[in-house]
Amino acid sequence: MKKTSTRLADGRELIYYDLRDDETRDAVDRRPLDPVTSASEIRQDPLLGDFVAIASHRQTRTYHPPADECPLCPSRDGRSGGTPFGGEIPDDHYDVAVFENRFPSLTGKHGRCEVVCFTDRHDGSFADLTPEQARLVLDAWTDRTAELSRLPGVEQVYCFENRGEEIGVTLGHPHGQIYGYPHATPRTELMLRSLERHREATGGRNLFDDLVAREREDGSRIVLEGEHWTAFVPYSAHWPYEVHLYPRHRVPDLTGLDEAARAEFPGIYLELLRRFDRLFGPEGPYRPGAAAEPPTPYISGWHQAPLSSPLREEFALHLELFTIRRTKGKLKYLAGSESGMSVFINDVPPETAASRLREVASP
Repeated sequence: MKKTSTRLADGRELIYYDLRDDETRDAVDRRPLDPVTSASEIRQDPLLGDFVAIASHRQTRTYHPPADECPLCPSRDGRSGGTPFGGEIPDDHYDVAVFENRFPSLTGKHGRCEVVCFTDRHDGSFADLTPEQARLVLDAWTDRTAELSRLPGVEQVYCFENRGEEIGVTLGHPHGQIYGYPHATPRTELMLRSLERHREATGGRNLFDDLVAREREDGSRIVLEGEHWTAFVPYSAHWPYEVHLYPRHRVPDLTGLDEAARAEFPGIYLELLRRFDRLFGPEGPYRPGAAAEPPTPYISGWHQAPLSSPLREEFALHLELFTIRRTKGKLKYLAGSESGMSVFINDVPPETAASRLREVASP
């Protein structure tokens, strides 16, 4: 992997990650952009104790542009995004590109937001990448985790992808994001509390280790296993189709993965994504002759340990992948109980979800 860092016209950082060591990156962003002046505010809820980012400048962010005006496509023939000055990436091709978000939710002392472009191809998705390309994205995620973890305003790094208009994606180009939060997220805080309670109740045992061991022993919710990774539908899954992916060797974040786990990850992850895409199409074995649905909308994100937590080394890096589609043509909406009280009601038994995900395995 070759890494090249440069600056966009408004001062934001842009980083290319290339498969070829001899790749040269000398294109210049010539757009007449003013420096980014957006600022977010972090407010704490006095009743719940969690934090809310107030970011009004995001109201003006790019919203569903036509394909020939995509700001994430490379700049060819001196233009991209349908403008004479090009889009966010001034070069005419790239493997993986990461840049500071022009419309960030978190800024300055309140953290950092980055965009990760998985490929320069506008059409397609992460599942269309080759294993070599998927490994490069993993390496980029790892490098950004290390870099953002060194920033003074960052406490936790979250690498994630939203896919599908149903999720709320406003740009169709295959991409994800990285948030460097200035605090541990509420979801992580809940995990840490459960981790500590389990340790106290079991004489020092690790909750993550015991959880994965129980799933492997039971087997009914296992979706996919490799030599270094285990994927399963959790016993109390919140979403109709939800898979958690853990490395066999517990590490707190992506920087802790060894080479064997990194080498196996692309095959495991690409297979999971492709199974998600088969769930609601004609390959779905429980709906013979069904017409193909649009690509499955999903959220996929890496849960990594907060940097200053005393339980950091006890935390287990894992990826959570889920879709809001509960069956063909129907979405799982977060209504009164879920949105109002954070009590989820799942229409698909986790064992059934796991079985269906096994049925749509690649030949």
